Amino acid sequence: MFSRVAGIRTSFQEAGTGPAVVLLHGWGGDSRSFWPVYQALAAGFHVLAPDLPGFGRSALPPTAWGVSDYAEHLRQWLDERGLERIALVGHSFGGRVAIVFAARWPERVTKLVLVASAGIRPRRTPLYYLKVCTARLGRRLLALSAFARTRPRLERWLYTALGATDYQQAGPLRSTLVRVVNEDLRPLLPTIMAPTLLIWGDRDAATPLADGRTMSRLIPNARLIVYPGAGHFAYLERTDQFIRDLRAFLGAP
Repeated sequence: MFSRVAGIRTSFQEAGTGPAVVLLHGWGGDSRSFWPVYQALAAGFHVLAPDLPGFGRSALPPTAWGVSDYAEHLRQWLDERGLERIALVGHSFGGRVAIVFAARWPERVTKLVLVASAGIRPRRTPLYYLKVCTARLGRRLLALSAFARTRPRLERWLYTALGATDYQQAGPLRSTLVRVVNEDLRPLLPTIMAPTLLIWGDRDAATPLADGRTMSRLIPNARLIVYPGAGHFAYLERTDQFIRDLRAFLGAP
């Protein structure tokens, strides 16, 4: 299905009846990322899964967006769908959007579920700044005409070596990615009013468990569940357990 929100063609999936639950995918994903969860929730809930702008079949944002822009787009999309109050489930980047939305419009969020959520900016070490400088220097060198033929292959090698594959693959969303990853959402966490469930894998290398513990401490009404042995996609690695935990928290019939 498609709708047009502030001129942006927005793709989404929708099924079931009951209390509304919105699933927000992570960076590089789309509405299908939550597919087994989406199918399970459709028995008892009105479940919706959008492709956030720039992902899946949704159009690109018109400029380099920050997290607040995505949260505002979500608000407008919910208004277009006639949804006043929802439960929000966000994974990774989708968790960022969910945090901002829940903090800005607390009256609209009945419950919040953050799965390996991003939003805690890590402490910048000297190694981080060395990588940034190396990447900038590398891009300038590769812009020389002498590297015209080999530039794509060398860029892939450079970003892989620097651990910047998300940036490499972001394409037209690179400026958006830079804005998003540099936003620290910690100041918003104490303002979240909705009951919150945090689900993390203890082997998550992308958003480490320490981030989940920080969020659990700062969000007033939060509970953290840890899946031993699971990584960044704990909801897919422990799908049955995740669905049970999610349905119990949401108050499934």
